[in-house]
Amino acid sequence: MAFKLLSEPIRRYVKDKRWESLRPIQVAAISKIMKSDDNVILASRTASGKTEAAFLPILSKISPRSKSVQVLYISPLIALINDQFVRVEDLCSYLDIKVTKWHGEANRTAKEHLIKDPNGVLLITPESLEAMLVNKPQNVRILFNDLKYIVIDEIHSFIGTDRGIQLKSILHRIQKSASVKPTIVGLSATLGDFDEAKSMTGYPEATVVLRDRTAKSMTTSFRFFESLPNQLSIDLLKDLYKETYSNKVLVFPNSRGRAEEVAVKLKRIAEKVNGHTDYYSHHSSVDRELREWIEHFAKTNKYHPFVISCTSTLELGIDIGSVEKVVQIDATHSIASLIQRVGRSGRKDGQASSLLLYATGKWSLLQSLACWELYKQEFIEPPFIASKAFDLFAHQLLAVVKQYSGLSIPVLKTELEQNFAFKDITSEESEAILSHLIETDMLEQLGKEVIIGLEGERIVNSRDFYSVFATEIHFKVLHDGKSIGDLPSSSPIMIEDNILLAAKIWKVVDIDFRSRKIFVKPTNDGKPPIFGGEPGNTHPLVRQKMLELLMTSSIHPELDETCAAKLDDMRQVFQDIPIESLEDDRPLLIGENSYKFYTFQGSKIFDTLKFILSAAGIEFRHLDPSACFEIDIDQGFEWSAPKLLAVLTDLDRHLALRIDTNPAILSFAKWAILLPKDKQVELLKTRRYDFEGAVKFINSVRWVYVSTYNNDSLEKFVLDA
Repeated sequence: MAFKLLSEPIRRYVKDKRWESLRPIQVAAISKIMKSDDNVILASRTASGKTEAAFLPILSKISPRSKSVQVLYISPLIALINDQFVRVEDLCSYLDIKVTKWHGEANRTAKEHLIKDPNGVLLITPESLEAMLVNKPQNVRILFNDLKYIVIDEIHSFIGTDRGIQLKSILHRIQKSASVKPTIVGLSATLGDFDEAKSMTGYPEATVVLRDRTAKSMTTSFRFFESLPNQLSIDLLKDLYKETYSNKVLVFPNSRGRAEEVAVKLKRIAEKVNGHTDYYSHHSSVDRELREWIEHFAKTNKYHPFVISCTSTLELGIDIGSVEKVVQIDATHSIASLIQRVGRSGRKDGQASSLLLYATGKWSLLQSLACWELYKQEFIEPPFIASKAFDLFAHQLLAVVKQYSGLSIPVLKTELEQNFAFKDITSEESEAILSHLIETDMLEQLGKEVIIGLEGERIVNSRDFYSVFATEIHFKVLHDGKSIGDLPSSSPIMIEDNILLAAKIWKVVDIDFRSRKIFVKPTNDGKPPIFGGEPGNTHPLVRQKMLELLMTSSIHPELDETCAAKLDDMRQVFQDIPIESLEDDRPLLIGENSYKFYTFQGSKIFDTLKFILSAAGIEFRHLDPSACFEIDIDQGFEWSAPKLLAVLTDLDRHLALRIDTNPAILSFAKWAILLPKDKQVELLKTRRYDFEGAVKFINSVRWVYVSTYNNDSLEKFVLDA
């Protein structure tokens, strides 16, 4: 029995919590971790007890008297660290093991005490680990000289991202600096690629995945209210109020501005009908202290209803207790995100999860339904893995040189060749990047050694160096000297503007551009501020499922009458098009003045097709929600594979020109600025676009057309391909 394998203090903890039994993932994890030193990935739905599944056996095995941190817990969010600290500290109190938070907002004295007396459990972000390695490398050896375990929470959030590549590199550097080989335990509710999760440990062959497939009952309903792009329909808001006023609810719009609109307008409706006043917004631009207060309120409030309108800040595993309902406004961009959000409700044993989804447009409705169908099929998008992350390689090259205060070139090359995060980068590519860093004075060569150069000093000594994701400059928003939150500098705010922030309406009374402060006062009317941010990446299978839904007569009981009618209307448009292959056939609607090519391709391939059409000199309009190109008939355009593929014969020149004319196109890669132009082109080619997928589409697509303005007969054909 798994329970008997635990140490006596841990068994006492379980008994004191009055758990009736261990969860399935906990039983599996205890049995594996207690009997083996293999790396482990724990994959289980939200609120299934993954944190305890990892820590119960880990704490049973470590020594409380070691002069080293025994467990390093790595989290993607500071808020998640603060949340988990309470849970882990409670558990560790049974063994007299110290737990320490280490991030920019954590207590400095506690950090100093840990360095003087290293032991126990350390909770930290990748960025704080990077800062430690770069600025205080001696602390790595002091703190981790006998490190036994590394726990990576929400490991899926790192896979396929720049932070994930940085984290891989950091794990290698810690193990080398401290001469240790700890066991790695990853936790996730939404893994779409188990092999890549295993590769995060550096030793995939010595990593096992424990997966709990226990199903959770769900109640789901879809509703439709046509809305303007910048304003929700009042009918939607009234319906949302009726559905949420007596429950504990999380509402997930797809932007910070819309989250504010929902919170403010629901609160105004509540005021008119004497409802409760607990309506809040929660996103990265709301002041941190207020966000933490909202999280604490939601977690400790047992009886009173509330509504929190939030973004992905409440998508990950921050414990806010059990909510009764999750509302999604318009389609999530990924099934993984939908899984995380749905899992926020019904966390109590025996309680069903509840999802209410509002669509504000017909294509959003179709995508929402496609995501829901794939969710039921347990599909999760596999992450895109950058095999040659040149930008991260250059960043980590500078970090390693800074960490060691200079290195000989042969030792530096060996260090990076052994780093499993960059195993696919060749020695020739490594040499080219190193030479460019020396040429641009990022590094300075002294004989056979390199040190940080003058330009490099400016970069590595900046606080911005520790992170690999781009952050926009923000203005602090203040009322009576108190911070409300912040707004991105790209938001076109002017004096006398009314804005929504922190679920309240404010009038801008002054802007101090030098100190980056916006001063506001309460007012009675407002509009959502404009927040930046890239749109999400929709997987090709989601779009293919959308096409399948259009071409079939399937019935979906989740849809209300209006949703079902909208779906039928869309099907009427496409029903006479004889699609035979969902993989290759695509609808082409021919109007009096234009062609509409419906690609039903994922975001990355659709963006690549846009690039190819533009480079081929073809004028078009694009409708991203439907992945559709509209091209005027008077252009005389035919979808010619040779004409489009001709762009690829000179692709690097086209991409280099795009970088020169629009440097912001590389904004997805913060450290691309460190690279020579040819490596920037390679990044753009492989990370932003999918030319292989686009070429396959161009060569295989069969446009099945129908005229929408006369009675021409239907016909299948390949347009000049």
